[in-house]
Amino acid sequence: MSSSEFLYFVPIFSDLPKEELDKIEKIGTRKQYEKNEVILVEEEAGNALFVIVTGKVKVARTSSDDREVILTILTDSDFFGEMAILDGLTRSATVTAIEKSELFLIQRNDFLNLLRSYPDVAIALLQELTKRLRAADMKIKALSLKDAEGKVATVILQLADEIGKIKQGKVEIEKIPMQQDLANMAGTSRETISRTFHSFAKKGLIETEGSKLRILDYEKFKEMFS
Repeated sequence: MSSSEFLYFVPIFSDLPKEELDKIEKIGTRKQYEKNEVILVEEEAGNALFVIVTGKVKVARTSSDDREVILTILTDSDFFGEMAILDGLTRSATVTAIEKSELFLIQRNDFLNLLRSYPDVAIALLQELTKRLRAADMKIKALSLKDAEGKVATVILQLADEIGKIKQGKVEIEKIPMQQDLANMAGTSRETISRTFHSFAKKGLIETEGSKLRILDYEKFKEMFS
């Protein structure tokens, strides 16, 4: 892969020609983060956009009773940090590497200049933000209205969409987050996650193998819990 080729897979840059991607690659910097290393802290000033070249991160907030609430898991070609760049306010969440990750950073002024220079990037950014807002609305609705089993299923479907790979009707999530992280995503307890996974497996809906989770009939599972 050429030095700028990873940018082609980033939704907001995918329509740009290679020569423009090469220019963008030159204005940014790469940085390595180790597993469990904090990348951004909620409420700190934001001055860069982050693109994941390789790796995986979790985006989380702290509730009023000091519990971690995981909003999403991001992986290769995803980006984060755009909100603080656009509105100039502080970071809205804490981002932590959940495996060794390489990130590409574009400083705020450089990114704003990109938006001015390439209207297509600005439009693609708006589309991506709208997509994320719709997903957040659906998750909020699901987690507020559903029972424990429905909440866990909602998180499994979220992970399937974000990091799953579909093959012959099955979706495999290769590295499922730890049960406590899943509980933090679903707003429930680790024991509930364990109990629900066991129930889903008995019903033939999922199977687990080490850190892998497979949804055995994705369309059926989605129909049951969407």
